[in-house]
Amino acid sequence: MPQRKSPTERQKRLGTELHRMREAAGVTAEAVASAIGVDRGKVSNIEKGVRTISTDRLRSWAALCGCSDETYIGALAEMARPSSRGWWERYRSALPGGFLDISEMEAHAVGLRTAHTVHIPGLLQTVDHARTIFKAAIPPLPQREFELRLVHRLERQQILTRDDGPSLYSVIHEAALRMQFGGRSIARAQLEHLLRMSELSHVTVRVMPVESGIFPGAGQSLVYAEGPVPRLDTVQTDSTHGPEFLHEESQLAKYRAHLEWMERLSLTPEDSRTFIRNLAGQL
Repeated sequence: MPQRKSPTERQKRLGTELHRMREAAGVTAEAVASAIGVDRGKVSNIEKGVRTISTDRLRSWAALCGCSDETYIGALAEMARPSSRGWWERYRSALPGGFLDISEMEAHAVGLRTAHTVHIPGLLQTVDHARTIFKAAIPPLPQREFELRLVHRLERQQILTRDDGPSLYSVIHEAALRMQFGGRSIARAQLEHLLRMSELSHVTVRVMPVESGIFPGAGQSLVYAEGPVPRLDTVQTDSTHGPEFLHEESQLAKYRAHLEWMERLSLTPEDSRTFIRNLAGQL
């Protein structure tokens, strides 16, 4: 049961789920420690994500807590199972940890639902569009980090061409489509790329026109990552200091409601393609 120095967001999430399970069942940490054959301190570290747990011990933990949802337990066991290093690990120590956590979240998601009001979603950006965004960082990024962020973003996008990749359902506000990041030619190329991506069977793009008016969370970008079971869904929001990951049920319900509100106000996928096509023609 090795200890980690810096657990990933996924590893911390596993610990959080086990803590919630124990608390909901009214089981003490001492009782869990006795049941799985470890000391009390290791239970605390498992719940913090800094210690691993075997799948056998995880199932013993669940049985003690009276959890009988086999689909949920199986999903947790998959999170606990040692896995090969993901491609994003090549960037560890070279990029902020939040970038890697986003990549890991996307890699394990069943589906992704996004809402953006100012930016085009990272998974749908052209290299020139992304380059323009990274050049606007304050303070300016060192050249090596600038290049690594760009390559990392492009590598993230390969998830959309993977046979077992997640579906993507993206609502983009008209304001984001009209942003001429990098000038007219780059903006036009970005819109044309968005059109091509929207034709993929597992990618849905819907435009929210300015006439739609107010909506909850205006100005906020969010990604709702659907887990193998709904209890393992995650919301990722952006902030100036990096990504934030939310998974309390009340938070998930709130952001599901945000997305549903925006989707109701958005154009159909076909009307959205027509809108984007006409906008690109104006550039």
